[in-house]
Amino acid sequence: MLFALLLLGVVLALAFSFYLNTYTYWSRRGVPRENPLPVVGNMRGIGTKYHFRDVNKRIYDQFKGKASFAGMHVFFKNTAMILDLDLIKQVLIKDFQYFQDRGVFNNPKDDPLTGHLFSLEGEEWKSMRKMLSPVFTSGKIKQMSEIIVKVGHTLVEAMDKELKTASLDDGEVEIKDLCARYTTDVIGSCAFGLECFSLIDPNSEFRNKGRMIFEKPRHHQLVQAFIFTNAKLARKLGMKVLPDEVTEFFMATVKNTVDYRLKTNVKRNDFVDQLIELRAKDQEAAKKGKGIDLSYGLTLEQMAAQAFVFFIAGFETSSSTMSFCLYELALQQDIQDRVREEINRVLSKGDGEISYDALAEMTYLEQVIAETLRKHPILPHLVRETNRNYKVPDTEFVIEKGNNILIPVHNIHHDPEVYPQPDIFDPSRFNPEVANSRHPMAYLPFGDGPRNCIGLRFGKIQSKIGLAALLHSFKFSPSKQTEIPLVLSNKTFTLSTKNGIHLKVERI
Repeated sequence: MLFALLLLGVVLALAFSFYLNTYTYWSRRGVPRENPLPVVGNMRGIGTKYHFRDVNKRIYDQFKGKASFAGMHVFFKNTAMILDLDLIKQVLIKDFQYFQDRGVFNNPKDDPLTGHLFSLEGEEWKSMRKMLSPVFTSGKIKQMSEIIVKVGHTLVEAMDKELKTASLDDGEVEIKDLCARYTTDVIGSCAFGLECFSLIDPNSEFRNKGRMIFEKPRHHQLVQAFIFTNAKLARKLGMKVLPDEVTEFFMATVKNTVDYRLKTNVKRNDFVDQLIELRAKDQEAAKKGKGIDLSYGLTLEQMAAQAFVFFIAGFETSSSTMSFCLYELALQQDIQDRVREEINRVLSKGDGEISYDALAEMTYLEQVIAETLRKHPILPHLVRETNRNYKVPDTEFVIEKGNNILIPVHNIHHDPEVYPQPDIFDPSRFNPEVANSRHPMAYLPFGDGPRNCIGLRFGKIQSKIGLAALLHSFKFSPSKQTEIPLVLSNKTFTLSTKNGIHLKVERI
């Protein structure tokens, strides 16, 4: 009995010591911070009452202008929210060597598809980035744009089909799902070399797997938040973020596609072709090596992981951007008319076909997409992990190795001191002279610096092609079910609506 009481006392003492060491970390260093709660830190209500953007806003509004950064606790993780745009530039660009890694979850051993470029660290990230950079040059994107345009034709046909079935409902269409089916088909074709037929069949296998990842994730957002903010601990615990069914599907898809291409020597100028060029000739030797080795090439598992992140990053972000854009244009007919006039004018110069060169002339469409990503950034924030002690310029503060830094993108994009009347959709914010007058770190939908989004050109092109195809042929306006304002979901990390986006659509 006495031993049990002593043991309990030791456990309680250790727990109390851990609590003090963890949750008084910032206050002991004199860093401005919001008082944390045990276990959740500053994440109270996350996934239920609040989203990350709400938690970030609470801290951003409290300390912005008073300090260059504020301390917060994402569960057990010491995190510095960067509030000053000049310091953000230091972190992302000038002093990138201190903040190379994202510190997000990856566990290639138990969860092989997580070993992708977005989550890789150190030399493995450098090697993979070097391997994949040639895949996303403007020349390669131009080649892939021809594949995307074909899917754009199918998108218009699918919208016509939706209108036939929606005729009794005053032409109302749920836009988000249609855009997701379009980007699923684009990514399926470009990243996997497969016809997914999601626009023809809303319940196609690829579309269902996309829903499984984003709409029905393996864990509640509270658990997701823990995994992605305590990545190393989650990896030690053998935790996984992807359902086994999803992993098995994508592994088999990549294997079958690669085997077919090698056997038949088929070339499509797509992402799969590029991965095959990077494929290790000796798969067994590559598997025995440590991590990513340029001298060997990629294992099948590493190829599948890169194709997988291309799928999840390209399909969700672009479909959300397209649907939020159409929503804003439906509410502002004058802006919609202007962008449609530009699309029609540019296409009338040629054969009426959307092309890579024609899209380059659609400068107002570019501004409309930029303002969409300003008002509706898909990721609420950027995260980096400090890989060695970093003395914050012009202060006595040091952000210690192992701590995270967080850049609150959504809150910067909605800061009235940066963007007056931030809730108003105004593409003129991105007129060249206006955009150039702003701080370069005031707009971060794709991040910045050496670790920015490698696929940003591809994402923009597929969004532009889809929007140009739809706006050329259809008019969008609010319907009886259109939410003004939209009700956003608290259950997914990426920006998404709780009830979809419903609009009235009319054929032009």
